[in-house]
Amino acid sequence: MPQPADVSEPGYSYLGPAGTFTETALKQVEEAQGKPWRAVNNVGEAFDDVVSGRSVAAMIAIENSVEGGVTATQDALTTIPHLRIAGEYLVPVQFVLVARPGITLADVRTIGAHPVAYAQCREWIERNLPTHAHIPATSNVQAAADLLGADGAIIDAAIAPPGIVDHYPLEILGEDIGDNPNAVTRFVLVSTTTALPERTGADKTSIVADLPEDKAGALLELLEQFSTRGINMSLLQSRPIGDALGRYRFVIDLDGHVHDERVADALLGLRRFSPRVVFLGSYPRADGRRADEVAQYSDENFTDARDWLRGILSGERVDP
Repeated sequence: MPQPADVSEPGYSYLGPAGTFTETALKQVEEAQGKPWRAVNNVGEAFDDVVSGRSVAAMIAIENSVEGGVTATQDALTTIPHLRIAGEYLVPVQFVLVARPGITLADVRTIGAHPVAYAQCREWIERNLPTHAHIPATSNVQAAADLLGADGAIIDAAIAPPGIVDHYPLEILGEDIGDNPNAVTRFVLVSTTTALPERTGADKTSIVADLPEDKAGALLELLEQFSTRGINMSLLQSRPIGDALGRYRFVIDLDGHVHDERVADALLGLRRFSPRVVFLGSYPRADGRRADEVAQYSDENFTDARDWLRGILSGERVDP
């Protein structure tokens, strides 16, 4: 369990306060147990903790199965140097609607919620509260806490995790209000360590690559670096570079580890093609799913091909 924050001992940062899905994800990290945990208000503060050394690592949401990538996290990982993903963790996402005691569903006019959670509950909210207004919050737990503070005069109810009533004296107005019962959020543990986790055979590699120019076929050329080496992409999301219209970078998750010959070879090809490649890390997949093995893309075939070429360059007689 987390210990009280201790400024003398770096610990782990997470989007707080206590009770968030991010805290649930951090509870899955074995090495974090018994260490100080620091609740932060946003992604920027979490990464600042890591860069400054206040925290060993930070747990951050990066992707949701319903809403897709968390752009604030993706952009921060792209622009803040020397950050690495050490692991990923999955948390099933369910929501309840809570309010102060005495408030009924008919009383609700304004709802506090994190924008991602609000988007995942939109159908239920619009069906049951068609005239409501949404007040964005830094986290769903913070929205619930605001009901009992000064902001309680602004919002009537909040979207929160199911266990919120264990932390605050609130009443549940609606259960299982998420539009997709199979929703899952993917979290990543981010640090500054350059040590790579050992490959397991069920790994993922995360990178960010800029397109060299805005021209027909540029994205296809980028993607061919992976398809010609038999590498599947589990995530491909564009983000604007920001210096001009039509200029994009791509956040990419690859099946495999950088120690896999096919992945290493693809990254070399990508580095020659793209003006900027950010390596975010290779780490075990949270779901343990192994990449499909195709004989022609095995490590042995890449090694044999390299040895064959090395023999030609060194003047040896080599078999066809």
